[in-house]
Amino acid sequence: MASLSIKPVFNFFRFFWLTGPLFDKELRISSRRRLNYYLRFAYVILLIIFVGAAWLSVEHLRGSIVYQKSRLAEIGQSIVMTIVLFQFFAAQIIAVILLSNSISDEIYHRTLGVLMTTPINSLQIVIGKLFSKLLQILILLAISLPILAIVRVFGGVSWDYIISSFFITLTAAVFAGSISLAFSIKNIHAYVVIIKSVFILGVIYIIMPIIIAAFFGYQLINIFIYGSHVVNSPLLTALLHFNPVGIMSINTFIMLSPSGATTFYFWPVHCIIMLIASALILAFSVKVVRRVALRQILGELDLFSKVRLSLSKDKRNKLNEYIGSIRDVTGPPVFWKEARKPLIQGIDRTNNKIGLAATIITLLITYYVCYINKGLDEGYVHLLYVGMFVVIGIIFNIVLSVSCITSEKESFAWPILLTTSLDDWHIMLGKALGVFYKCLPVWLLLESHLIAFIIIGYIHPIAFLQISIVVTGVIVFLTGFGIYISSLCKKTTWAIIISFVSILFMWLFVPIILGIATSFAGNKGFYRTFFGLYYSLNPIVQIGVVMEAVGGIENSNLSLSDLRYNWINLYNFENIGKVFPTTKLLMSIMFFYSSFGAFFAWLAKRRFRKNII
Repeated sequence: MASLSIKPVFNFFRFFWLTGPLFDKELRISSRRRLNYYLRFAYVILLIIFVGAAWLSVEHLRGSIVYQKSRLAEIGQSIVMTIVLFQFFAAQIIAVILLSNSISDEIYHRTLGVLMTTPINSLQIVIGKLFSKLLQILILLAISLPILAIVRVFGGVSWDYIISSFFITLTAAVFAGSISLAFSIKNIHAYVVIIKSVFILGVIYIIMPIIIAAFFGYQLINIFIYGSHVVNSPLLTALLHFNPVGIMSINTFIMLSPSGATTFYFWPVHCIIMLIASALILAFSVKVVRRVALRQILGELDLFSKVRLSLSKDKRNKLNEYIGSIRDVTGPPVFWKEARKPLIQGIDRTNNKIGLAATIITLLITYYVCYINKGLDEGYVHLLYVGMFVVIGIIFNIVLSVSCITSEKESFAWPILLTTSLDDWHIMLGKALGVFYKCLPVWLLLESHLIAFIIIGYIHPIAFLQISIVVTGVIVFLTGFGIYISSLCKKTTWAIIISFVSILFMWLFVPIILGIATSFAGNKGFYRTFFGLYYSLNPIVQIGVVMEAVGGIENSNLSLSDLRYNWINLYNFENIGKVFPTTKLLMSIMFFYSSFGAFFAWLAKRRFRKNII
């Protein structure tokens, strides 16, 4: 009798009632999955690369033994900060990716309704899915703890910073994973979930602080980005606890300069707030999962039929008329089709226009914030704007190009397209033009920014030509490369993952490795020149060099002969820092990227009729 009375209490503290058998199954089979081994291997490799980059940043601290020992604390702070920030962003990205198909897979394979017929309830489904993926993230975070403990011996870093950063990272990963899981209920494709989750996190972490800064002053931007200003307002202090980036910035700033930190913050409060926000999202997910599962049990094939039935009779008639009408195709048929597809599946053209309008309004707010703080005439401000537009354009270009063929394969429309009278080059050009057309709003925002501030007098007119050269090469290369990856893969999610990993490896990881190798080689002429040549191929580096030379009111009024481009650390060529050699160099890089883009497009065209299904 005593054992029977104790058993329910024991089961309650085991949390089996919360996680259910799904989490128990993951505990048993997770060690057998190759994907988890690949994930841990990639995480360790990236961690080594970033630690090597941190070591390279303090490698200049050479001299006597006494001097080197006196600077160990600075080395320890740099390495620990790099590891903490790396795992802070990596944990959230991995959480979004791992949970992007957590519920949609069950819906797609029609097993969610079967699960609901068992003693497993919707709460156990949601929590079991979440905890099973967070278990892998915990393992990744545990991998870096021994390195943090060893480096802490150098001094300069307290255990409070390591422990607080661990829990801030963990709660941020739980929040990001909860958002991804919620989106996976209504979106079949994982890449759509990833895009929406990243957008929501960007709004919460970046856009909202910028909007708040419009009302409270530019000081809040420095708090969220640099963590180097004092917060005296109780309201700003409270808002700070809702943002993981702001809390991590303040926490890191206090570790680097504890004597200069007077900002009040309490990281356990932030962690509790993030857990409460995650619990609310999960509660909503539990409710929606139960409703979706019940509809699937009843045999409803369309999960959104309830929304359609809620329309009025007139709207339903208009919808049926729109669906049944035959529209005339004008121009190249493949481009016509691509231009009318939604930018993101599940979001129609009206919502795309609303999103574009919201983006423009937010951009104008940021201009206003910079204006009232007298920052629009500074060169670094326009460098940040142009860099932001280019990064967003690159992301859109990658996603749209790698999904243009895989989406056809997933809907079984690709074999039908190949049976038409269109030849492979017409299909290729139609897909490429469709990608460019969908990315055009981002590039128009970039060009509009340049034109507007050239007219005002804050950017030199040569910037329009040079930035256009850089963007042209990037567009051609990414479009051809993306279409080729799309022709290789059958699933859009894997095509996007392969593309992003390839681009990051080429433009980020390889330069870091070459920089470390060049440093160990003693910065000799050949190694330095080779590293500089490869490093300059990065479009972000090109944007930085150009905008540093032409941005700001102090550079906008200079003559072409007086402009100077900072290629000194990259090349040993004579007069490379002047405007005409730099433009010539940018055109050579554009031709290099365009050639590779055309080559990848040709390879993709050759694969169109191979492995069709």
